[in-house]
Amino acid sequence: MTCHLVIFARAPQAGRVKRRLAREIGVLAATRFYRTLLATTLRTLTADRRWRVWLFVTPDNSLGHPIWRGLRRRRQGHGDLGQRMRLPFDTLPPGPVVLVGSDIPAMRSHHIARAFALLARSDLVLGPATDGGYWLIGARRLRPLPHALFAGVRWSTPHALADTLATIPAHYSVGFADTLDDVDDAADLRRLQAKSRADQAS
Repeated sequence: MTCHLVIFARAPQAGRVKRRLAREIGVLAATRFYRTLLATTLRTLTADRRWRVWLFVTPDNSLGHPIWRGLRRRRQGHGDLGQRMRLPFDTLPPGPVVLVGSDIPAMRSHHIARAFALLARSDLVLGPATDGGYWLIGARRLRPLPHALFAGVRWSTPHALADTLATIPAHYSVGFADTLDDVDDAADLRRLQAKSRADQAS
């Protein structure tokens, strides 16, 4: 059965991406950072033949953006993040689905492969972040998604993961993937740069 990897992506347009980071390092620098990270993510994850990649993009009028030309892409549609995240699980062809963001610097193919492996024995899988959110969610899709999944989740807060777990009934099994982080602000960026320098020096 085909494994489907969904990448949620925002068109790298100045003023529309990484707004918290942009307030600290400037709009152009934040846009360049996101564009580079997005291109790296797409190049890395679309090269792996273990899954079929789908881009769900926003804004809806950005389907023709050159950065994802030649890739399978659909609109995220309307609603809050939870409503938009349900769409791939409800509409893609049969097979397990793993959904990730496009701005996780440490994300590599082996992280995605581990998430799909967890779905062999779990109904759902979540990839925690150290800030209380999560960077990945997946579903085996042998049964419908929990009806209330994502309802009332306080997005972009330290409660996002706990809130999401609270919407999952006890009879659904949940596995946990690796803990990874995105880059929301200048402090996150400095930590990323420091780690990169340390890795290069070792």
